[in-house]
Amino acid sequence: MTRSYTSDVASLKAFIESEIATLRSEVRRKAETAGVAEPSAGRGPGEAGARALGAGGGPGAAQCPCGQGSGAPHMCGDAGEGHDPSTCLCAALPAVPVSAALLTPVRDEAGTITDFVVRAGNHIRSAEWLVSPDQQVGQRFFAQARPGAAAGGLLAALREVLATGRALNGLVVDYTEERYGRLRRVQLVHYASACGEQVLTTWRPVRSQAELLTIDAQHLASMGWGRWDLLSGSVTWSEGLQRIFRTDPALPWSLLELCDALMAADVGPFGEFITSVLAGEEPAWTRIRFVVLGEVRTVDLLGRPVAGTDGRPWALQIVARDLTPQMRSRRRLVEKQVETEQLRQQAAAERHVASALRDALLPTYSEGLAELGLTVAAAYLPAEPDAAVGGDWYKCRPLPDGRALIAIGDASGHGLEAVARMAQQRHAMAGLAQTGASAGDVTTWLNELVCGEPVAATATLSVGHIGDDRVFRWTCAGHPAPLLLREGRAYALPTEHRGPLLGVLPGHAYETAEFRLEAGDVLLLYTDGVVERRGQDITEGITALTGLLAASSGLAPQRIVDRLTEEYERGVHDDDACLLAVCVD
Repeated sequence: MTRSYTSDVASLKAFIESEIATLRSEVRRKAETAGVAEPSAGRGPGEAGARALGAGGGPGAAQCPCGQGSGAPHMCGDAGEGHDPSTCLCAALPAVPVSAALLTPVRDEAGTITDFVVRAGNHIRSAEWLVSPDQQVGQRFFAQARPGAAAGGLLAALREVLATGRALNGLVVDYTEERYGRLRRVQLVHYASACGEQVLTTWRPVRSQAELLTIDAQHLASMGWGRWDLLSGSVTWSEGLQRIFRTDPALPWSLLELCDALMAADVGPFGEFITSVLAGEEPAWTRIRFVVLGEVRTVDLLGRPVAGTDGRPWALQIVARDLTPQMRSRRRLVEKQVETEQLRQQAAAERHVASALRDALLPTYSEGLAELGLTVAAAYLPAEPDAAVGGDWYKCRPLPDGRALIAIGDASGHGLEAVARMAQQRHAMAGLAQTGASAGDVTTWLNELVCGEPVAATATLSVGHIGDDRVFRWTCAGHPAPLLLREGRAYALPTEHRGPLLGVLPGHAYETAEFRLEAGDVLLLYTDGVVERRGQDITEGITALTGLLAASSGLAPQRIVDRLTEEYERGVHDDDACLLAVCVD
């Protein structure tokens, strides 16, 4: 077997045509050598048929099975004038091994086919309780011979045969009829083709339930099969293969037409596959992509040759399985994986940046505060383990005037945008605190800054100073009040002076309140993410946090923060949080 072709469609088609031409030439040559002469083109079936009709000789000597011996001709070929039974299509019906009938359409006044008349039929019964077609000549097919068959789509199918000239190839009709006092049922497979203005139709019972299951299985498994006769050029496709390639049932593709639908990159593999099948290398298998109605379809092909009497492949049989849905799902999965990886990398980059910002923005200046008689511990608590930082922040550092700045806040939002607003507000607050102004004045100025931002974003803040006199002078802008732990009891500081959120009321003057601290007191400042729970009132969360703080009496600030962090991580949270514990030595 020759294997010389290149991976382009034109060369592949030329190769296939050459192989078929060579096969036909050799088969013809061997047939001539064996002395088998082709039928004479000038000798029609009428001459032999007339002799087969017996004595009497003349064309009109025998009665035509259709009973139209003197009627109009209705034969496939030209029989001349009159009606020649030997050339009538009806004469061949007895040789058809399944039920067969010649039907003439019945039309209404508008020309629409409403039924068919049985003109001729053979003696084959498709079921033992059905009448044979030759006993129904002259009857209306759907009204009398097969009542109810029109409901199965057969009438519409026969109309289509006459209208288009395309043959009906295997329509399954579930036929039910009351016969002998009970309902009888049979599934019949119908075939039909046009013969001039008439229809020749045949039908047979479904051989077994497996036959119908095979049709269903082709659909369920996205499979189909085809047979290409290399000598006659005829092509037969199953319903499954027609579905895969979206073809007209009456126009299955030749091998050359399959080549025209190949993806350019798969021309070579398809050529190797055809060559392997022709060479009888079983099993020949490949995966090929075709372009069908603008869509790329991926198909697994399994082929084998059908050898003739000389051992050469006279036909090819190919089984195909459509993998297009799986490949489409696989492409979507890959695209989703790429998208997920991109999002993961983006999130990792954001976490890296946010983590760096957190380390830069949230120091505690423990040594400087210790010189002022304060011990400080802080923690940032992300709602999700992979998150680095959001809008929550704290600030705790000594000021040039000898006071300690204690502040905590929450800029609305999440991600880098919230980090940017948090950094702006934190730095602005720290800068304003350097002026020596009171906590109320610092908050008032910071509110004007937030209100002047073009992006409508709010924030909460609790800020104060602790001086040498151990008085906590503080103010609050919509933030939870600090908790005080003293001698085993914990409670919130009074908040009569609390003001609105930052960014809500331009020009609002925030007040400063005073609260005297004692040695051993612990102030706990926190953001609302610590006490918020889905489906729970925030006051319940504050009460729970107050109880945990009271239970931590006698512990150092860092241990208190660690215990509260452990409790926070046990729950499910929607928001990040910060903790800042300050102990007066």
